[in-house]
Amino acid sequence: MKAALIDAYTGKLAASAFSPATEIRISSPQSGFAEQDPGTWWSELINATRQLKKNLSFQPGEILAIGIAYQMHGLVCLDKQKEVLRPSIIWCDSRAVDIGNQAFMALGESFCLQNFLNSPGNFTASKLKWVKENEPALYEKIDKILLPGDYIAWKLTGEATTTVPGLSEAILWNFQTQSLATELLDYYHIDKDLLPSLVPTFGEQGKLQADAAAQLELFPGIPVSYRAGDQPNNAFSLNVLNPGELAATAGTSGVVYAVNDKAEYDPQSRVNSFVHVNSTPENPRLGVLLCVNGTGILNSWLKTHFFANQSYSDLNKEAAAAPIGSDGLYFYPFGNGAERVLSNKDLGASLRGLQFNRHGKGHILRAAQEGIVFALTYGMEIMQKMGISLTTVRAGYANMFLSEVFTFSFANATGCQVELYNTDGAQGAARGAGLGIHWYSNFESCFKGLDLVKKIDPDERSIDLTREIYLQWKKNLSFITQ
Repeated sequence: MKAALIDAYTGKLAASAFSPATEIRISSPQSGFAEQDPGTWWSELINATRQLKKNLSFQPGEILAIGIAYQMHGLVCLDKQKEVLRPSIIWCDSRAVDIGNQAFMALGESFCLQNFLNSPGNFTASKLKWVKENEPALYEKIDKILLPGDYIAWKLTGEATTTVPGLSEAILWNFQTQSLATELLDYYHIDKDLLPSLVPTFGEQGKLQADAAAQLELFPGIPVSYRAGDQPNNAFSLNVLNPGELAATAGTSGVVYAVNDKAEYDPQSRVNSFVHVNSTPENPRLGVLLCVNGTGILNSWLKTHFFANQSYSDLNKEAAAAPIGSDGLYFYPFGNGAERVLSNKDLGASLRGLQFNRHGKGHILRAAQEGIVFALTYGMEIMQKMGISLTTVRAGYANMFLSEVFTFSFANATGCQVELYNTDGAQGAARGAGLGIHWYSNFESCFKGLDLVKKIDPDERSIDLTREIYLQWKKNLSFITQ
């Protein structure tokens, strides 16, 4: 959980904090399952917010508004007493793949793609259907379902609400009728009354209630005025709002997110289109999202199990010491659940070409970072087939973009210029909150204080070699996926 405090006058970051010190654990009680306790999110949010005060002394009355960014596609179930009924089924959980595929066939592929722009796939609506089929007694107790960000908003305000972009990411929005996807609800026999009420993405969504204010050491009544999933919010934080603009992030998962003004889709639903934060009926804006689940989590896994006494900076230096292409070692980072870009296959991660007499730790670290880049490049080729132009990609100077190996490999493999900015999702959420209370008069004024830190162009000396290695990586992938 990250928290950021933006100076309303300068637009600069005043303070930031995160909690806990290490990554929150993902529980996997069965193969393909991925769950977290929503109560943990709330307790760590309290810790992170209190840590802000330690990092910068401020008065509770100085806080003008609160914004929320959250992991997409999760499912939180509340009963009538507003108690959480089960752990949240989170974004990288694979249990509902078959349910979504069956709905895709039953409703008709062309119908789903034309109306939802996606297969029901492994998204929130299908996860709820899994609960209905497999935990019927628990399902009967559900009063409201929430996305992870809706849960945080509920804890803050006491009101169960969601947004149109949130409904779209759950595959509960019909783009043709601009209304609830009743066709999928009816097919799944899910009562629409389980869904929370709608609030605007930007605008007052509720006020900080007294008990939450006491826990956060803030004043009650502060408006919660912005909410968006992590990837639309990441794009917003980078001022990626118009057709043709692209954002990327490389945290636990890796994402490339392109803004479009047309209701386009990949026929195989390997990349997905959702309502963007600034979309209106008059000027629609869609975010075309490519996601690779196994990104920073692969780096974290390597660090935890093999490099526990080294920092991520140390790992990046060791990776940089290995040659481009890792001397014939290829990493396939698909070990964090079903991958949409691979048609929802759950392949597991794998190494190919490992030679005991030639490869060392640095080769493995570099191969992991290159493998993540190549997986993203593979997905970006699907986006290009949809007519999306890939020239410049903006990202926050954070997470894996702190690694020169990762960043230069990304530029060389994709052929894109990479722009890195002094922002992250928490800062974007704070800026969104400012727009939601009209502290900022328009989108342009939100980005005062957003600065370009670094610009990376493809390297003419190594771009051909990187592309050659990528093509071999992709050739091997075709054997793995058969």
